[in-house]
Parts: sequence; C-alpha cells; structure tokens
Amino acid sequence: MTTRRSLALAAVLGLAALLIGGGLLWLGRNDDEIPGVTYRPVYVDAGPMLHLVDVLSSDALEGRASGTPGGEAARGFIRKRFEDIGLRPWLDSGWEHPVTILPREGIEEPGPGANLIAWVPGKTPGEGPMLVVTAHYDHLGIRNGEIYNGADDNASGCGALVAIAEYFANHPPVHDMMFVALDGEEIGFLGANALMRDPAIPLDRMALDINLDMVSRSEAGELYASGLYHFPDLAPMITKIAATAPVRLLTGHDRPEDGLNDWTLQSDHAVFFKAGIPFLYFGVEDHPGYHQPSDDFSEITPDFYVRAADTLVQVVLAADARLPQIYALRRAPDAAVQQEGIPE
Repeated sequence: MTTRRSLALAAVLGLAALLIGGGLLWLGRNDDEIPGVTYRPVYVDAGPMLHLVDVLSSDALEGRASGTPGGEAARGFIRKRFEDIGLRPWLDSGWEHPVTILPREGIEEPGPGANLIAWVPGKTPGEGPMLVVTAHYDHLGIRNGEIYNGADDNASGCGALVAIAEYFANHPPVHDMMFVALDGEEIGFLGANALMRDPAIPLDRMALDINLDMVSRSEAGELYASGLYHFPDLAPMITKIAATAPVRLLTGHDRPEDGLNDWTLQSDHAVFFKAGIPFLYFGVEDHPGYHQPSDDFSEITPDFYVRAADTLVQVVLAADARLPQIYALRRAPDAAVQQEGIPE
C-alpha cells in the first residue's frame, strides 16, 4: 500500500471511529428500546444490525466505492463483525478473497478489492449441498462532489447478512452455509464473477444463492422475493413463510415481460443464475433515494428493516430444511438463461 493510500485509509478509519462512538445509540439496548422500532425480533439482534448500517453509510466512508479507502474501511468493519459473531473464514489465507478493480472515471488508481467469505458448518462439515447468502457492500462513492452513502443500497443487505449469520453461528444449521460480502457489484458484479472463477470455491456444492440488496426502506412494509418465475418449485416455501411473515412478503419482478422491472440480472444473483445455481433475490422496490445522494441512514425505515431481517432468517431456515431438494433444481451453466429467453 502506498503512503498516500495509507494516510487516506487512516483518515477514513479515524472519522469512522468517531461515528462508532456516536452509534452506540443502537448498542446495549433491548430491542423494544431502539428508536423507530416497535417490532420485537425473534431471530436477529436489531441494535448491532442497525449500528453496522449506520457506520457503513456514514459520510466518513465516502460512499464505499470499490477500490477506494472508504470501500476498504467498509470491508474492515464487516470483517470485524464476522470475527465478533464467531464465523470462520472459508479460505486458508483468511477472510479476504481478492477482486481486481480496474481504473475507471474518477478513480484512475484504484486500490485492491476483495470479497469477504465466511461460513458456518452444518452437521457434516465440508460435505453435501451448501447454502450461500450474499450481499454487496460497495456503492457509488463520490460523484460531482456529493457522497452517495448507499444506506439501503446496500449497507442494509450487509447488515442483514451479518445478523442472519449471527443467528446460525448460535443455532448451527443442518447444511454448511457460506456468507459472502461482495465487492464490485455496482461496476459489473466483479466480486461475484471472481467468486465463480476461483477453484477454491465449491460451486458444485452450491444449492441456492439468497441475495440481499436493498432490504431496509419501505413505507408500505413490502419486501419482494424474486426468482420464483425461474424456479417455481421454491414458491410453496415462500408462500408458507409469507402467510405469517412480519412484513408483507410479495413475489415478482422476475419475468422477461417486466422489462426494466425484471430484476433477474440486476444484482449479484445473476452470476449464480447464469452458472445454473438457483437463486432467491430479496429487495424493495425502487424509492426516491435509489442511486441518489439521499440514500442516507436517516431515510431507512428501521421497524420494517428489523421485520425484514427476521423474515429472511425464516427463509434461510426453510431453505436449509429442504436443501437437497433445492439442489436438485440446479441446471447446466447458462441453461436457465437460455431456457427463459433472457439475453446474456
């Protein structure tokens, strides 16, 4: 790391440390004492989850663009949470999985990128089908002098991913689970593609990708599960959860006729889909803050977010219970895309 880059990272971390101190508002409280939250979660620890989103979407991290000190700092905060909740690094080399970040407009000398890969062992570690939960931590950085903090997109997905992982670290699953904080989503799914190319990643064991991208902001209390058009055998599982879920769990945004509202290829799950791995994508519909400087922590809906995270744990529990059957839904690489007539 160059001296200039080291100084920049140190400055970002210093500012973020101040925010961590201020963010203690979310920590050390009972879930029924958290501002803006009336729902009492069954599965997730709401305070640390909200705290992580608050930190990741702070001005100090300058929008978490891939290859910047802010992106590197975000990675450090997520890694610390992985360690604190008792996850294991998947790679022998540690938590970080390298992702090459190429120069682009405004970032002529990007630093290295990386995914963070953790796992929770099931009853037969290293054997059988594996469930993968993903969320990207990068965002748009600074554009025209304005910081794009990306609270909903996608600090929220990362906060939920860590909260889900913590539940399963304390309640071991039946099958191995991999939790991946992905880099480079906003610039071409770079982290997800790097994952697919690495022989150290057991693609042949992956039964399902549950991808979380924008799960914290909905005044209507609506969370979408997308992907059932492509994998209709997953529909009964989602329908059963939706009947009693603490949010309004809807389906859709996955048909070719939806046009720009077809989310099939619009986040990291697209890479798994093209590899023939079933997916479920969870997110909210676009809101006024989508890809705008106004996507700040103050604009999320905390009560909905906590409800959404609890719902997502229910989904992961249900998928874990029937993972061998879900594994049977895998297809040959790109077969799913060609079958549905989706352009590659």
